[in-house]
Amino acid sequence: MKKFAEINSLPNVIQPQSQHHIRHFEYKGNWNQAFFRNPNPIILEVGCGKGEYTIGLGSLYPEKNFIGIDIKGDRIWKGATEAMDKVLLNVAFLRIQAEHINSFFDAGEVSGIWLTFPDPQPRKAREKKRLTSPWFLRRYAKLLKPGSPIHLKTDDRALYMYTLEVIREEGHRLAYHTDHLYEDSSVAEHPLKSIQTYYEKKFLEEGKPIHYIRFSLHAKQ
Repeated sequence: MKKFAEINSLPNVIQPQSQHHIRHFEYKGNWNQAFFRNPNPIILEVGCGKGEYTIGLGSLYPEKNFIGIDIKGDRIWKGATEAMDKVLLNVAFLRIQAEHINSFFDAGEVSGIWLTFPDPQPRKAREKKRLTSPWFLRRYAKLLKPGSPIHLKTDDRALYMYTLEVIREEGHRLAYHTDHLYEDSSVAEHPLKSIQTYYEKKFLEEGKPIHYIRFSLHAKQ
């Protein structure tokens, strides 16, 4: 209850009154001018959890703006309070359901998306809920600048293979992938290996390989 009370007063957390479609969200198409007050690129972490990547990237790249998206208020509270403690003015958190993302960002307003250890939604009936499903990719395409990268980090091999298949079938541009990130010496330390989520650290302790994909969407979405 203390976290829920505090989150309402945090200036870096946006909590729209409705979690569903909002016809005229105040920052849509206007995040740079009205919220961040700078022209820097905006990067999203969809399903950010406690915001480890949002915080880590915001610290490493002050010339960019980062927004963590999640519906769980207690998770967002952790990232938002840490961002405040570190005075990261280029970091914000948006508390919404990911499927409503297009109500909050305009066409071409976003320059990249990170998906860090999302729920793999293994049941076939819930395929649309996977954050790399064609259904979600069509939504990302409406807000991403052309050629913007999408990053996936996961411990789930089925989601990794599924995403590669979606990229192939949909004709998207695969830039790089590895089924064992921490054994790939060609990958630079920052930020892929230096920033680790709570779950990533747990999986590494268990000896699980971490999979990674970087791709961009084709123009005809």
